[in-house]
Amino acid sequence: MSDPTKRIRRPALWTAGAVLLLALPFYLDRFWLQAGLFAMAAAIGAIGLNLLTGATGQLSMGHAFFLAVGAYGYCVLAGDSAGGLTGLNLPSWLAAVLAVALAGVAGGLFSPISGRLQGAYLGIATLALIFIGQHVLFNAHDLTGGFNGRDVPPLSLFGITFDESELMVAAVPFGSAEKLWYVALPTLAGCALFARGVLRGRPGRAMNAIRDHRIAAGVMGVPVARYRAGVFVLSSMYAGLAGVLLALVFQRTVPEYFGMILSLEYLAMIVIGGLGSVAGAVVGAVFVSLLPQLLTRYSDALPLVSAPGTGGVAPGEASRYLYGAAVVAVVLFLPGGLVRPALRRKTTTPGE
Repeated sequence: MSDPTKRIRRPALWTAGAVLLLALPFYLDRFWLQAGLFAMAAAIGAIGLNLLTGATGQLSMGHAFFLAVGAYGYCVLAGDSAGGLTGLNLPSWLAAVLAVALAGVAGGLFSPISGRLQGAYLGIATLALIFIGQHVLFNAHDLTGGFNGRDVPPLSLFGITFDESELMVAAVPFGSAEKLWYVALPTLAGCALFARGVLRGRPGRAMNAIRDHRIAAGVMGVPVARYRAGVFVLSSMYAGLAGVLLALVFQRTVPEYFGMILSLEYLAMIVIGGLGSVAGAVVGAVFVSLLPQLLTRYSDALPLVSAPGTGGVAPGEASRYLYGAAVVAVVLFLPGGLVRPALRRKTTTPGE
């Protein structure tokens, strides 16, 4: 039997957590707000990859390609035609929606290939997207700005422009990071709730059946090809949304960022946090995305870690060593990821 006090306590904890997250921009400095925004964008992308790889079993190493489609799609759709760059000058909110849809279209165009391949073969095929994307990003100067990238137009929504212009709220100056916080937080919550509903419903059961035994799922009447294609499109749209948010946070897009290392980092996120779990994707994204930033900020106080360009182990390298070790440790000792023990405690009752 479940404890009634736990049912009462849980909504109170969620409410307190939500109030705390909403109040953070009034107290944190810019570094922590940008780190939080980066983590929330990474969490959105990781949720999408977990739907594809963790829940459906489709290995994708091309997630960074769809983030680039979202980021650069937004820049082209919302940007101006100036300085030799192509821009459609659409309203920024509409450009963000269309950029996410564009990432979904890109995923839909690739879905017939994903429906025919599985395992390592699918991973290699998606890896080809990275090389194609990098070639286009570096050479399509009119669209991407080439090696130097291009500036990101600020988002305008409900009469508020999410740029560096200060907006006074309760005597606290709100810049771009503070204002974007209130866009990223509900966006992440909505993405997480939607993914959780998908996984807990009939589509989630079908996705897990495809992951565990594709042929048996087809025999039971699951439209395997349709589900695999649909999940690939949905995952691509999550990645596109993460790319738009990352572009808004960074305020400039550069092709080098959307490379193979970024895709590997997203795979590390879902493995560390827990495959097939929305909470695991969020936990893994926070761990992997915040680690290099924390190491960079506190490099002077940490042994063996030095500031970039000063010799020794750079924070970026150290962070990759650490979450590489975390992946090995999770695979060996926590095969379900960091959140799996908590989920087991949550679903186990004293009488079992």
